[in-house]
Amino acid sequence: MPFAVVKELAYTGRRLPAPQAQAYGLVNAVFDTPAALLEGAMACARDIASKPPVAIWGTKQAITYARDHSVEDSLRQMGWLQGAIWSNRHVRESITAQQARRAADFPTLSPLQSFKALG
Repeated sequence: MPFAVVKELAYTGRRLPAPQAQAYGLVNAVFDTPAALLEGAMACARDIASKPPVAIWGTKQAITYARDHSVEDSLRQMGWLQGAIWSNRHVRESITAQQARRAADFPTLSPLQSFKALG
């Protein structure tokens, strides 16, 4: 958000209307009704859920890491992530499903365990 807008809102106490918040990139979409909002959120969730879970996890890791690290470090980390992700059975299933023009059927992820439990 532009710093000048932050100062203006802070100094004036004015509200930020939804269309203006969208124009500044603070919200992804503006909906006319609560029902339309719910349908939009569910459509986004379905789209995300249709992707390989490990790829979504890796993307989340890369975005969060890149926010706090240098470009060089972030690119190195992305290389490691991609090496792990592209060899994963979820990604293979996604590619196979796309080629067969069907919905992917992803294997269940292993449950998370603490490092202490792993020894």
